[in-house]
Amino acid sequence: MDRNSNAYTFIFAIITVVIIAAGLAFTATSLKPLQAENVRKEKMQNIISTIGVDANRDESAELFKKYIKKQLVLKADGTTDDAVEAFTLDLKKELHKPYDQQRFPVYLAEKDGKKYYIIPLFGSGLWDDIWGYIALDSDKNTIVGASFDHKGETPGLGAEINQSWFEDEFKGKKIFNDNGDFVSVKAVKGGAKPDDIHGVDAISGGTLTCNGLTQMLEERLKNYVPYLKKN
Repeated sequence: MDRNSNAYTFIFAIITVVIIAAGLAFTATSLKPLQAENVRKEKMQNIISTIGVDANRDESAELFKKYIKKQLVLKADGTTDDAVEAFTLDLKKELHKPYDQQRFPVYLAEKDGKKYYIIPLFGSGLWDDIWGYIALDSDKNTIVGASFDHKGETPGLGAEINQSWFEDEFKGKKIFNDNGDFVSVKAVKGGAKPDDIHGVDAISGGTLTCNGLTQMLEERLKNYVPYLKKN
């Protein structure tokens, strides 16, 4: 075949694309189990970080097993559903179900003789999904730790929700008022008052992401009120 012809150019290009595509597909398929394992370990890291356990990826599974004593999946009325596994439950998919069919995972942790309740969160930020975990003290009211992350918030602004200086603001805040009514926790634009036990300072320039985070906290945490009050 004439190497200077258009046919040769097209055939060469097609063969090259096929070879590269096959190589990429093989690589992606080969790495998929490793990627899934990394995601699993990172999830464990984030969950136990809310109770002050700092773990690297390699030791996360061992420490998760050490501190997480029980995993529950709740129905809307606060009763448990033993047919579903908490760790593998996809909150994003649950949100698309009718409310009475949704399930809500909770992790019961124990550290230094104290019990904690870790609640997964999922919502929408300014540009895409946001998620995280909130750990409640044994009083089922006081936040002892928080972990947040995002898919595509603005760097330097809304993306700062996963920074420790912001997450630490939630420690000591309460989700119920003195009358036992659920009020959640809010990120307050312009800053929360020093005595506001239900508010934290919103991120400057990240108002819309913080609004999404506030909505996520209220929407997710209220689903656990029947369980928290019953138990």
